[in-house]
Amino acid sequence: MKSITAAEYNAYYQPYIDNVNYDLSIVEGLKQNQDVVVSFYSNIPEEKHDYAYAVGKWTVKDVLLHIIDTERVFAYRALRIARRDNTPLAGYEQDDYVLNAFAENRTMKSLIAEYKSVRQATITLFESFSPDTLLLIGEASGFPISVRAIGYVIVGHENHHSKIISERYL
Repeated sequence: MKSITAAEYNAYYQPYIDNVNYDLSIVEGLKQNQDVVVSFYSNIPEEKHDYAYAVGKWTVKDVLLHIIDTERVFAYRALRIARRDNTPLAGYEQDDYVLNAFAENRTMKSLIAEYKSVRQATITLFESFSPDTLLLIGEASGFPISVRAIGYVIVGHENHHSKIISERYL
């Protein structure tokens, strides 16, 4: 398959696109990242789960729940575009999601279990897409985005946040 092009996604997603191993297919990347993310979050000391590195910043549990919520939103976008639903898809306000997710009431174990469930659903969805389907382009948040760009954004987004946690939280 040809390389992903800048015409397939909003420049806002470039940091996520840059955090992807293109030697792997989207499905392989999703599977590999699942193992990495589960191991990473499982090994964060419990005293860091509710830690934020500055006032107003998300906690480690907030970040993981944000990754889960974002994956759900993006998988839904991929499904809609793959099914040739040409309705422009609205954006979402990530800060409102985090504020109303109440991650502080959850255990890390429950968040990891939810992450694995969501990831398995995303893997199954992307396994169902043909090479031609991956190239379909729809509109989300006012910009074009391809189904495959969505897959890469999902993978790169969690890589991005794992780096931030490693640098600023641990």
